[in-house]
Amino acid sequence: MEDHREDPPTGLVAALARARSPERPGPDTPAGTAVRPWPGPPCRIPEAGPADLDLRALLRLSLTASDTSGRLRPTPSAGALHPVDTELAVGTGCSLPPGRYGYDPLRHRVHLVGPPVDGTPPGVTAALSVTAQRTVSHYGHRAWPLLLLDTGHAAAALLLAARVLGAGQSDVQIDGRTDDPLAVVRIPPPDGRSRRRPAETEDPPTPADLLARRSTPPPLPGLPPRDALRAVLATAERAGDGGLLRWCAAVGPPRPGLMELTPEGTTLRHYASGEARPTLAAWAANQAWLADAGAVLLAHGCPTDADTAHIRRAHLRAGFAVHLAHVTALRHGLAARPVGSWQQADLGAALGAAPGRDWIVHALALGTRHADEENLT
Repeated sequence: MEDHREDPPTGLVAALARARSPERPGPDTPAGTAVRPWPGPPCRIPEAGPADLDLRALLRLSLTASDTSGRLRPTPSAGALHPVDTELAVGTGCSLPPGRYGYDPLRHRVHLVGPPVDGTPPGVTAALSVTAQRTVSHYGHRAWPLLLLDTGHAAAALLLAARVLGAGQSDVQIDGRTDDPLAVVRIPPPDGRSRRRPAETEDPPTPADLLARRSTPPPLPGLPPRDALRAVLATAERAGDGGLLRWCAAVGPPRPGLMELTPEGTTLRHYASGEARPTLAAWAANQAWLADAGAVLLAHGCPTDADTAHIRRAHLRAGFAVHLAHVTALRHGLAARPVGSWQQADLGAALGAAPGRDWIVHALALGTRHADEENLT
């Protein structure tokens, strides 16, 4: 098969440093095909038997486009460009015969690309890679952090879909050690037990919750209730891989500042005072609406001297955790929108710490009112 990987020309460390700089991207370039050109004819995904993992439903709840343009999907993506490609290694216990398949999310079809590999476990193993040009076409040198964040979002979407369908204990590999694939999600067939509560969410979402996921158009005004903000922060921290990233939320009046969970994780506390949202808006590619968002969940860390594996792991994990936090926000009735592009966003230096140690990696804007509701007031 043709190799569709596109490595950053100067290496990921240098690419991230450039993406964090104030340099603006150049004009748009062609994005290429919206789906990797998998070989062979497209095939429908059969209905699942009573004991099988339902791949048709799994992909519909996680990756499938719901419009002909391919922009609207359960998984958010920077600029709705959706660079993530999915190859499925299917074992026994699935609604597809064992083999290797490329997935077309626009047509909800699969292409058989090869026989099963010896040792393929039961269920499905989804390998996530990217066609970088889709995102580079618009974001230019700012694309590489976004590609990693998008991949983390896709991994989380697959995990949530598996849990909704009652699959066995899934395994998500986003350790940053490889660039192809960037992430692997292994989903076993249903284990016949009652559906367990996901570790990263307060209670299991429903299929309707997953299909309703959308990034709310700005503005997103309205300070979230304290219990909802605590739940969103707690979800992000549980999914955020321990000390790899730190999490806080920038809030506005009546007490503007930065809030974090207490060590026991049961309450919120202020750890920095002052209005941060206008600065965040400037750092986020001058998205002025962020200055009026009800709150902004922030993932921060990934120091300037981080190596390639650390950069990959931090951004993959940030996308993964923000996706789960997004679902928690929607289940609490909040408006929510991921924000991935950050320039000069050295949060640690802004708070008086040593520069280059604590950069904003990803964010989730939160509000209590949606844009269409705000326009009616």
